[in-house]
Amino acid sequence: MRQASAGGSFAATTRKRSVGYYLKRDWQLWVMILPAIVYILIFCYGPMYGLQLAFRDYDFSKGFTGGQWSGMKYFMQYFTSPMFWPTLRNTFLIAFFSLVCGFPVPILLALVINSIHSKNGKRAVQTAVYMPYFISTVVMVAILQIMLSPTTGMLSNLLKAMHLVPQAANLMGDASSFIPIYVISGIWQGAGWNSIIFIAALAAVDSQLYDAAKVDGANRWQQVWHVELPAILPTIIILLILNMGNILSVGFEKTFLMQNALNKSVSEVIATYVFNVGIKSSQFSFGTAVGLFNTLVNFIFLVVANQISRRVADISLV
Repeated sequence: MRQASAGGSFAATTRKRSVGYYLKRDWQLWVMILPAIVYILIFCYGPMYGLQLAFRDYDFSKGFTGGQWSGMKYFMQYFTSPMFWPTLRNTFLIAFFSLVCGFPVPILLALVINSIHSKNGKRAVQTAVYMPYFISTVVMVAILQIMLSPTTGMLSNLLKAMHLVPQAANLMGDASSFIPIYVISGIWQGAGWNSIIFIAALAAVDSQLYDAAKVDGANRWQQVWHVELPAILPTIIILLILNMGNILSVGFEKTFLMQNALNKSVSEVIATYVFNVGIKSSQFSFGTAVGLFNTLVNFIFLVVANQISRRVADISLV
């Protein structure tokens, strides 16, 4: 009885001091991570206060919380509007092709860079593929407009000379060209940067696995298939789950800057629709409802992908 009581008292003491104990022991790490915590609280959790606008009639004179409660009014307004299916379809198609075409490229790029034995050669390749990531979205779209100009665009004229596009084609104004241009330019700009985490995962592969594979007579392709890909598979799945959580989060800046009257039928996505209706038309409650719907769909995709990954591969975020 006494031992049990002493054991219970020790466990209770441990539970009571556990948080403070670890905070005191690792205070240097908590100080380092404090700016990130403050940033997330201010810019990620703080704006959630405004989500109530989706359920209220916003009144300028009464502020965020003074408007009359309207329930699901603005959600139903969006679901029954003629722009619901076009914006949902455009957003999903752009996100789907960006994910399907763009996700494997950083993996392949990391495998190629990892196979380069020359340090100088590897650095040169890494620098070349990382640099496009640091180009701003505005400059990126300006480059596309210059390169794909129907009269003076170098890339546009090259494609016409190779008879890959019609001679009278205006690629930036053609609705059928919007998604390919968006996806390909996105891959060119982000593949190198996104490959960093896969290169880091490949660097952690035990060299003894390569030696064992060579002893068994494995060629380079077999080493990739049986050693490298299984080693980075958890990283691939985790990043795929995270990407599924952004399935309807198409970049606003790039879509908005590439949008024009000729391609608006395919370039009007949820993000640009929220800006045009919620901000420019001052319908803040309606814009908030549409944005909240977008977030909820992303959250559902994230949870479903995480559950499927947990059951199939026993890998998940939590």
